[in-house]
Amino acid sequence: MSGARVLIVEDVASLALSYAAQLSEAGFEVQVASTLAEADIQFRAGFDAILLDLQLPDGNGLDLLEAHSASLGETSVIVITADGSLSRAVSAMRLGAYDFLVKPVSGERLVTTVRNAAERGKLAREVKVARSATRRDRFQGFIGRSPVMQAVYREIENIADSNATVFITGESGTGKEVAAEAIHRAGRRARGPFVAINCGAIPENLLESELFGHVKGAFTGAIEHRAGAAREAHGGTLFLDEICEMELKLQVKLLRFLQSGMIQKVGSSKPEPVDVRIVCATNRNPMREVAEGRFREDLFYRLNVIPLEMPPLRERGEDVVLIAEAFMERFGADEGRNLEGISPEGLATLRRHNWPGNVRELQNCVRRAVVVGDGPLLDIQTQATPMVRETPKVAVEAEALRPLGTVVEQANPDEAPPVDLASAAKGMSLSQVERIVIEASIAARGGNVTEAARDLQISPSTIYRKLERWQAGMA
Repeated sequence: MSGARVLIVEDVASLALSYAAQLSEAGFEVQVASTLAEADIQFRAGFDAILLDLQLPDGNGLDLLEAHSASLGETSVIVITADGSLSRAVSAMRLGAYDFLVKPVSGERLVTTVRNAAERGKLAREVKVARSATRRDRFQGFIGRSPVMQAVYREIENIADSNATVFITGESGTGKEVAAEAIHRAGRRARGPFVAINCGAIPENLLESELFGHVKGAFTGAIEHRAGAAREAHGGTLFLDEICEMELKLQVKLLRFLQSGMIQKVGSSKPEPVDVRIVCATNRNPMREVAEGRFREDLFYRLNVIPLEMPPLRERGEDVVLIAEAFMERFGADEGRNLEGISPEGLATLRRHNWPGNVRELQNCVRRAVVVGDGPLLDIQTQATPMVRETPKVAVEAEALRPLGTVVEQANPDEAPPVDLASAAKGMSLSQVERIVIEASIAARGGNVTEAARDLQISPSTIYRKLERWQAGMA
């Protein structure tokens, strides 16, 4: 981000000069402060990004974060310190830091991190501009006129024509795949293919073949040649959803592909060049995955060239009503219902509910209301209520099938004790057992699908797909 203003707060002169030289060469406008007091004064001048050391001669850098917490929405602070403990990183992040670097840091990583931080600050400022600008209700598959979505629309337009890798983050159901398709359609690769691959839905032993292809006879079951998603996306965009679910061994091969632009099919010794733009997404915290060793740090920085965060539905204000009305029209037409609008009670529910499952949860609630309701007005209820009010038989079976070691508060002391797992499941199909376990886990988490998925050690998207099938009356 050429021309962005960066403040370096570092008391070691040699390090401050080194950082300043590298950032200046990359096109940044740099200022340096060596004490907490000096940084406190310069902070008010307004910077796109701040590189902050924690150990300063006159105090702790965390104090600066706390003192200027109200300004961190528009200024991204990168904490850089020799103390690499996770507790210091957590403290910095809780106070609003954008990123956390441990000395020594390479020049490439420094520049990339500062560039991303400055872009984030720019996006935050555009939110303010969007408040007074003409707002769009729809954009490339999105519905919403809230300020945060206006900023997302602008960011997508700004990055669409680039070939740089985009890393989309956000809770499950916030529209990360919609954002990936919007980036593709709004850019110069729109005439090329858009190929999506879910890294969490494909078994580890097959993911490499799905991604890079294989030759006939490469392994048992390889009865024909397969091009692979990367080759199929040639000239277009390859979207890697749930990227943090990828096995570490395959992460190495993905990194090599990103660096070389060459793929090598399973069973082949001949590398092939491909021209694709990579867009990836995750509903996890990628920095935490890196810190805990589940995601390669070098791959994260290779993918995180342009970060794009999707806001949760609870932060989008009246967008929830606009989206619900759009779903109502679509599902009403499908079901042959002539709906005049959403009932006052339904509107109150839309505005009151926290929507932990975001747009996907809202879609399911509206579809259920259209199918089971009657009358000209749509009455929307949230999903948690029917899940908690289970019949005694289902409740006992669900308790019996709960994973061993799970501690659950018992609301009714007179409730029947857990029964034997095998006895409870006798005469039931596997799909019935699966449904009982999933619905019981969601109920135990108060309707939070993400938490339930974590308890069951499966992907939230897997649960949402199953819920959608069950609500549609499928097995």
